[in-house]
Amino acid sequence: MDHQSDGHQQNHQSTLKQTSDISTRFYNDQQLVEACRELRILIVKTRWNSTIIESLQKGCIETLLSLNVKVTNILIEDVPGSYELPWACSRILSNAKHHLNIDAIIAIGTLIKGETMHFEYISESVSNGLMRVSLNHNKPIIFGVLTCLNDQQARHRSGLLDGDSSKTVGSSTSHNHGCDWAKAAVECSIKSKMFHHADHKFKSAADL
Repeated sequence: MDHQSDGHQQNHQSTLKQTSDISTRFYNDQQLVEACRELRILIVKTRWNSTIIESLQKGCIETLLSLNVKVTNILIEDVPGSYELPWACSRILSNAKHHLNIDAIIAIGTLIKGETMHFEYISESVSNGLMRVSLNHNKPIIFGVLTCLNDQQARHRSGLLDGDSSKTVGSSTSHNHGCDWAKAAVECSIKSKMFHHADHKFKSAADL
């Protein structure tokens, strides 16, 4: 029992530490931990560049779990490529039940530049499409699409570099951006709930 209590306390403290950027002016500490636990986050990922995508997904899931999101509340769907991400997110959120039950979506894909303009067209279409879906459905959609010049850059940004995330490119350490997207999804989900309340108090310049 003591070990279980210690583990629960450590998870509690870890959640509070990692959500330090999330405003607690509406939630107290315990409410924030419980709010994170009840969040439902959907990951919509592509099947292209599977090694990179799986690493990004792993970073998302591990970070969501560290933020106290229940593993059963981390949902996953896939589509062929990045171009299909806006459509998939829109179709999912068009279902009233899904819209109600999902707090945020993390759209994960990878676009690697070739020698044609195809890369620019797809990148712009996907980013604009996801933004429109987010605004039209009033739901946080985290842009988790890597736009890279080459495969090495994609591996670098997904925490992979010759199979070793501790290696570096130049002076920059390999970093899994999936972790950042997970934190953004949790913060936007919590803030969305806060903004929904009529008695939510915004910070004033006097508070700075």
